[in-house]
Amino acid sequence: MDRAGLGIEEAASFLGISDRTVRRHVKGEGKRIDALKLEKLREIANSRCTKGRATGFRFIDLFAGVGGIRIPFEEIGGRCVFTAEWDRFSRETYKANFPEPADSDHVFAEDVRPWANDPAKIPAHDVLLAGFPCQPFSIAGVSKKNALGRPHGFLCDTQGTLFYDLAKIIDHHRPPAFLLENVKNLERHDGGKTFATIMHVLENELGYKVSYRVISSTPWVPQKRERIFIVGFKDHSIEFDFDQLAIPEGDGPTLGTILDKKVDPKYTLTENMWTYLQGYKEKHRSAGNGFGFSLFGPNDVARTLSARYYKDGSEILIAQKGNRPRRLTPRECARLMGFEKPGKTDWKIPVSDTQAYRQMGNAVVVPVVKSVAQLMQPRIADAMVLDGREVSEVMQAQLPLAEPGVYAASEMPAEHLEMLEAARAGA
Repeated sequence: MDRAGLGIEEAASFLGISDRTVRRHVKGEGKRIDALKLEKLREIANSRCTKGRATGFRFIDLFAGVGGIRIPFEEIGGRCVFTAEWDRFSRETYKANFPEPADSDHVFAEDVRPWANDPAKIPAHDVLLAGFPCQPFSIAGVSKKNALGRPHGFLCDTQGTLFYDLAKIIDHHRPPAFLLENVKNLERHDGGKTFATIMHVLENELGYKVSYRVISSTPWVPQKRERIFIVGFKDHSIEFDFDQLAIPEGDGPTLGTILDKKVDPKYTLTENMWTYLQGYKEKHRSAGNGFGFSLFGPNDVARTLSARYYKDGSEILIAQKGNRPRRLTPRECARLMGFEKPGKTDWKIPVSDTQAYRQMGNAVVVPVVKSVAQLMQPRIADAMVLDGREVSEVMQAQLPLAEPGVYAASEMPAEHLEMLEAARAGA
């Protein structure tokens, strides 16, 4: 049930039993369920797994969120064999969108730290993916330790952080390649000490050839979101150059490409909330500050969607003619992050609006990762060969270049085009 991304209510409906009975069974307290019913549940679980199992490289997905990094690496032929995500609501969304067949060997962990303490339990893999949190390192930098003649290494430089756990896993498994993702400010975090320590660990302590680049999402989606991507290869003969990244040319998409024409009135701000936000902005404007809400139309590109969006939506409010502004819907947020294309509803959102907003605010922009994955793909194959690993025919195939823009005008639903044209006419 859990592997297939089935909720309690769905499982109960399929089995013809009550929600309470399913909950008791999950806790190990209920009576044994009829074998025929369990077989039916297995068949349903397997039917949900419409994707065939990839036969290319194996990868693990750490600090996985809802799986935004996983999507592009499956598309280039990878198979996820291990996932770690501590937030239970993110796990619920992840499992709903990445169901596993009943006989799957995929392992889904919660807290990564126990696994990092015994990394041999993590399945063997060729690529490690991680959107790790940004944390300061408490011990002084390597250069100072050298000056004092003290021993150093990632075991002491990063101890107590989640990067420390990540480094232990890399050190044990020695994957041919990895991709790490973080916020743009990682470079400047803690006066640059955090990033310097990370790079020292990856390059000097773990011995990888490392490249990094801050990438803006605006060529792909109508959102100003910058993230740093760090790519490492164990074999230093691998030639990887972020300057070769395929970036869509021309003007990027605008919000009109992701907005729905008809939206539930519940997303319109209440009169009290709108009055409060206007007063808050005026207060800070008078003080010479730039704090406050931001109002957007279909011709605009949004600010960065944050995990706090559920509170009041103030960073991205959508103007409504003759009415108070509204928040984006969770579905629109999924499009803004590239989890689905305009007019589609294939990304499953099994959680509350509050949790969905948090998840999208913490997620990666999927088409950005897709471009990075496509740039990495032939190098992953080379790295595996150089490491003495088997490379399947799937990985030998040529992949198409990155899409010219996941929200190109030609893909817009008719109602979105009408909104955009109306906005331009009134400009």
